[in-house]
Amino acid sequence: MTMEMKDSGSVVLTAYHPHSPARIPSMEQSFVQDIPPSHSPPSRKSLPHCRRINRMLSNESAPAPAFSRSNSQASMDSTSMEDFWCEVESIKESSEDGPEEATLLEFKPADEGELEAEWLQDVGLSTLISGAEEEDGQALLSTLTRTQAAAVQKRYNTYTQTLRKKNKHTVRDVRDIFGTNDSSPTFETVPVSPVPSNGIQLPGQKPVWKSVSSNSCLDCGLDKGSPSITEELSYEVSFSESITVHPKTQERPKNQRFKKEDSALPKFIVRKSRFGLTEVGDLSPEDMKKIRYLSLIELTAFYDALGVELKRNRAERVRGRENGLFGVPLTVLLENDQKKVPGIKVPLIFQKLLLKLEETGLETEGILRVPGSASRVKNLHQELEAKFYEDTFDWDQVRNNDAAGLLKMFIRELPSPLFTVEYLPAFIMLVEKISKIKFQLQALHLLIMLLPEANRDTAKAFLQFLKKVVANEGKNKMNLWNVSMIVAPNLFIYKGKRANQQEMQAAATTAHIVRLLIRYQDILWTVPSFLISQVRKMNEAAMNNSKRQLMFDKGVRKLLRRKTMERERPERPEGAVIFPPYLQSDIPEGVIRVYAPLHSKVSMAIQLNSQTKAKDILARFHCENSRSSSQNTRGQIQSLHEIGGNIGQHCLDPDAYMLDVYRANPQAEWVIKPKAS
Repeated sequence: MTMEMKDSGSVVLTAYHPHSPARIPSMEQSFVQDIPPSHSPPSRKSLPHCRRINRMLSNESAPAPAFSRSNSQASMDSTSMEDFWCEVESIKESSEDGPEEATLLEFKPADEGELEAEWLQDVGLSTLISGAEEEDGQALLSTLTRTQAAAVQKRYNTYTQTLRKKNKHTVRDVRDIFGTNDSSPTFETVPVSPVPSNGIQLPGQKPVWKSVSSNSCLDCGLDKGSPSITEELSYEVSFSESITVHPKTQERPKNQRFKKEDSALPKFIVRKSRFGLTEVGDLSPEDMKKIRYLSLIELTAFYDALGVELKRNRAERVRGRENGLFGVPLTVLLENDQKKVPGIKVPLIFQKLLLKLEETGLETEGILRVPGSASRVKNLHQELEAKFYEDTFDWDQVRNNDAAGLLKMFIRELPSPLFTVEYLPAFIMLVEKISKIKFQLQALHLLIMLLPEANRDTAKAFLQFLKKVVANEGKNKMNLWNVSMIVAPNLFIYKGKRANQQEMQAAATTAHIVRLLIRYQDILWTVPSFLISQVRKMNEAAMNNSKRQLMFDKGVRKLLRRKTMERERPERPEGAVIFPPYLQSDIPEGVIRVYAPLHSKVSMAIQLNSQTKAKDILARFHCENSRSSSQNTRGQIQSLHEIGGNIGQHCLDPDAYMLDVYRANPQAEWVIKPKAS
């Protein structure tokens, strides 16, 4: 079956708030699906309640609604979306039976000036509003590409123009009166040229590509034997710069269609450059904060290049519970859990529910789709709240379908949606207004980079579990589309005092989003190399600004003279201390000193050549320490880290070519230690 997609229509979103009566769209209104005339549904009495709902939604005798179809409106038989509406009904029933009440948060629209001011603050450019000169803002502006700078310029101009209109007592600028050019600041852009992954463009150097092996997680696509289109993705140039033809100049098909079958999704291959690939957890929190700034600027520029408006919600802050398991904000839950397990990134209760289902439920037929007993789930919920942290809860008593119900309940009852209130409209728009799956995937990629750390880590754990469910389709009868339809209403809940056409149309849109998240999750949690390159340039610009200021400080000059004298002293015995870069000036070009504080041999000078990889250095340390292996390293996966210089901390891909990384960041330290989990 296929799905018909058109450009008209829009979706108004809200978050599901689990503290007042649930407002799930009433299913009593009819909604026309394109059903073959020969379709003859069974009698109403013979259908379960959720099937009757779907029958009402697809009743061909109902009059055609007076509205234009959106891209997401389904053009398929009544069973194609049945799982979605059954899940919606199940959510409604569980909410009615539960002790807690749910409400829907209305998002008050803000004027354009307020939205642009918030946008400038969210991208780390609040200095443009305050007028203060801060190094971070200047460093960020100095790294922008042409399209990114244009996006910032557009938002800043809108903000200043709105501010002038609001300020009635301000004298009109003469340029406004005579219509001369606006004097808003212009932002210099960096040259747009391919940059090596995780590095900086080196003079005269061309990117060298290495194909990802067939068993790599970034060979994202279909099962072997499935017909598909293979397409290569590049992280070398920003997504917005790679759009060479404006979509408005292209003729869009009036009846764009996409298929729900798994084989309809293309297969994407990501090529490794000599710098390897970088996952989200491989960078320091400070650098990931800069990645978020740049991702929002790039997402805005990308939508601008596609002719799509980037919409955001302004949600009031919802105060959730400060203790317990369900209905607690992720950040609060993690703070409580980290007191028990330091460094944990995914809530303990969520991990335990996933573990329970992975151990016993992956092969259960209809897992996630077949609801558990409402009364049992309610009792288990209450028992978990009372016994979980005391480690007295009996997990053996939990049936697989009940565990799945608790898992979905945890996601629904989060005070703020897993994919955040602010950017839910952007998730919808990437399907509603963008027809090409490659562009949808690129927009989705940037949205994942925008998520707060707690949301991103929890979403990753959830999607990894869903991927395992789909992998067991032969036994559990849950394919990718089935799983997506079940999960979608738990992640995306729509507002409406009564059933409306937009909510009905959004069903297939949200299912398609979840399908993309599951299928391409390994790509989505890889940091695009052009963003890492911009972070390096930001750090370099900040360091250069700091150096210029420090040169005027007499105290610092004295310190520098003292350091210069220390640099002339003989090198201390190997392994005695980890020397910072400024004390390694005697090391020849192409030689790095690698430190391994957890090994018995804690330091080693390595001569690099064009073929030396990070994994070669790890293997050499392992060989040197194999006879006297330190107790600290047993059972731990060691990785080579790049620390300092123009990066905060960077866990290197084992396939990264070290001479290229060294040349991109010659001031870095090189340390072998366990990779952060």
